[in-house]
Amino acid sequence: MLLWVKAFHVIFMVTWFAGLFYLPRIFVYHADTTDEVGYARFCTMEKRLAILMSIGAALTIVFGIWLLAGYGGAWMAANGWMHAKLLFVLGLIGYHGWCQVQVKKFREQRNTGRAGYFRLMNEVPSIFLVVIVVLAIVKPF
Repeated sequence: MLLWVKAFHVIFMVTWFAGLFYLPRIFVYHADTTDEVGYARFCTMEKRLAILMSIGAALTIVFGIWLLAGYGGAWMAANGWMHAKLLFVLGLIGYHGWCQVQVKKFREQRNTGRAGYFRLMNEVPSIFLVVIVVLAIVKPF
């Protein structure tokens, strides 16, 4: 059963990361948009993607907690890499929250970020992905 849980954990993690990679890219183009129709279109795209991304995040977390419960507390205590992974997952949740705030700022026309800023922020999930996957697969400590 735990292999199925792990499979769904990874599937929803991929869904979550797809949104985390694409939403800030939409912000890049949205920041440069000057026409009303284009602005409204980006707001709709961002809102829909943010909803799907949040579903992916929630289900990733649910299946992750299920895995932790399935493997037991002793297993968790004995694996330092898991503590580090969970710390980075908390950081990723924070980044997810930042994305949600940006969606709201654009919707309310309060965005002050420029395209270059969002290009830079678009790289953040790549760092999280590399670190989290290396910790989960290599288990360095």
